[in-house]
Amino acid sequence: MNTGAKITAFAAALAATFGTAYGVGAAVGPSAAPAKAPAADGHPDHGTETAPAPSAPAPSAPAPNGPGADAPGGLQVSDGGHTLVLEDPTPASAPGRTVLRFSVEDAAGKKVTAFATEHEKEMHFVVASRDLTVFRHLHPVKTPDGTWSAETDLPVAGPYRAFADFRPAAPGARALTLGADVSVPGEYAPKPLPTAAPTAPAGDGHQVRLSGTLDPGKPGELRFTVSQDGKPVTDLEPHLGAYGHLVALREGDLAYLHVHPNEGGPGPDVSFTATAPSAGAYRLFLDFRHGGEVRTAAFTVRAGASGAPVSADGEAEHGAGGHEHG
Repeated sequence: MNTGAKITAFAAALAATFGTAYGVGAAVGPSAAPAKAPAADGHPDHGTETAPAPSAPAPSAPAPNGPGADAPGGLQVSDGGHTLVLEDPTPASAPGRTVLRFSVEDAAGKKVTAFATEHEKEMHFVVASRDLTVFRHLHPVKTPDGTWSAETDLPVAGPYRAFADFRPAAPGARALTLGADVSVPGEYAPKPLPTAAPTAPAGDGHQVRLSGTLDPGKPGELRFTVSQDGKPVTDLEPHLGAYGHLVALREGDLAYLHVHPNEGGPGPDVSFTATAPSAGAYRLFLDFRHGGEVRTAAFTVRAGASGAPVSADGEAEHGAGGHEHG
């Protein structure tokens, strides 16, 4: 199965799990129609076109009124019989480098040791400051007893939110995103949500432009166009089985929306089909690989502002983008 078809099928499965809890947005000028996937590659379980979430949940999805059925990810520390347990919610005595250690426990309080591989990793771990100016996408390492650890930089004092994005290996288990609070001691001076602009930098002359049409409650396309020194980038490199990964965090409660790209690549465009769960402001973090390095572009958008353009933040404060490996 080619990478594109695999990504399309995975995105549809995620959509079935979370219902309409993906993405962000309001209208953004003209946008191309959502990209279409190639033929099913001979595998009967893959469709031929990227589509909105199916009306019926996948077999592994929760019942319509079950836990986590309608809520975006990351709002709960416990869901589906699994709980995120931080070894130390205050992992450092001051801003700077620190190690985060955590585990996932089952309903009996036992550490889970078996996880399914999703996009080449068993665990995707995201840490963001409450004011959404710091973002870290980590891939921690696991010990045999089920304890995970990830070293990272938390550069400013104050509250953070940690998200564990995983799927237990148990048959029929659904993907989960659990969230818990982390704090760094020191004087806390929260910053306002970064201002919106149509492009965002990603280092070494890279710029990313955001366009698309999105509204709360219905799917739309977010399209990111990558350039370097003013020239389109047409040689994006696969990263974790895709040409781009997008995490959206809602201002206020930091609801976590993890979406994956439509068929396409290797650039300059990477597009995502996404739906905002509500009106409001969101912070988008796009990860992509180019020149052997994973880069992050950070964006601010507002969903539900009728006729308002989706736009991107022009500044990355406190090293707002970060993709590290434990």
